[in-house]
Amino acid sequence: MDTLEQLKQDYSRFPLNQTFALYTDDVYFKDPMTQFKGRDRYQKMITFIQTWFLDCRMDLHDIQQTGNFIRSDWTLSWNTPLPWKPRIAISGWSELTLNEQGLVTSHIDYWHCSKLDVIKQHIPGNSQ
Repeated sequence: MDTLEQLKQDYSRFPLNQTFALYTDDVYFKDPMTQFKGRDRYQKMITFIQTWFLDCRMDLHDIQQTGNFIRSDWTLSWNTPLPWKPRIAISGWSELTLNEQGLVTSHIDYWHCSKLDVIKQHIPGNSQ
């Protein structure tokens, strides 16, 4: 199975059973909240999401590959484990760069909203 097809499957079951072997040992990850290098750190981030985000879901709207570049458009949503369990949604896109072996060397996420917009969704009456 090629990288694009495996990523589609990973999105459909996110954050469960992700295929970490698709990423190089020193993969670079960046989103509006954090940046780091390393597949181990990437795996820890996914485990954190799996552990603390309730009813987490990744809706894939589109995914395209051009050469060694993949772009995916998505909406990530979850309930935060606060007493009122607000439903949070972030729409955005990912840009992944592949090496010659088809492994992800860089994964950069962009959001269509600000960090403040995400925080506001946690206030009662402002959830998605």
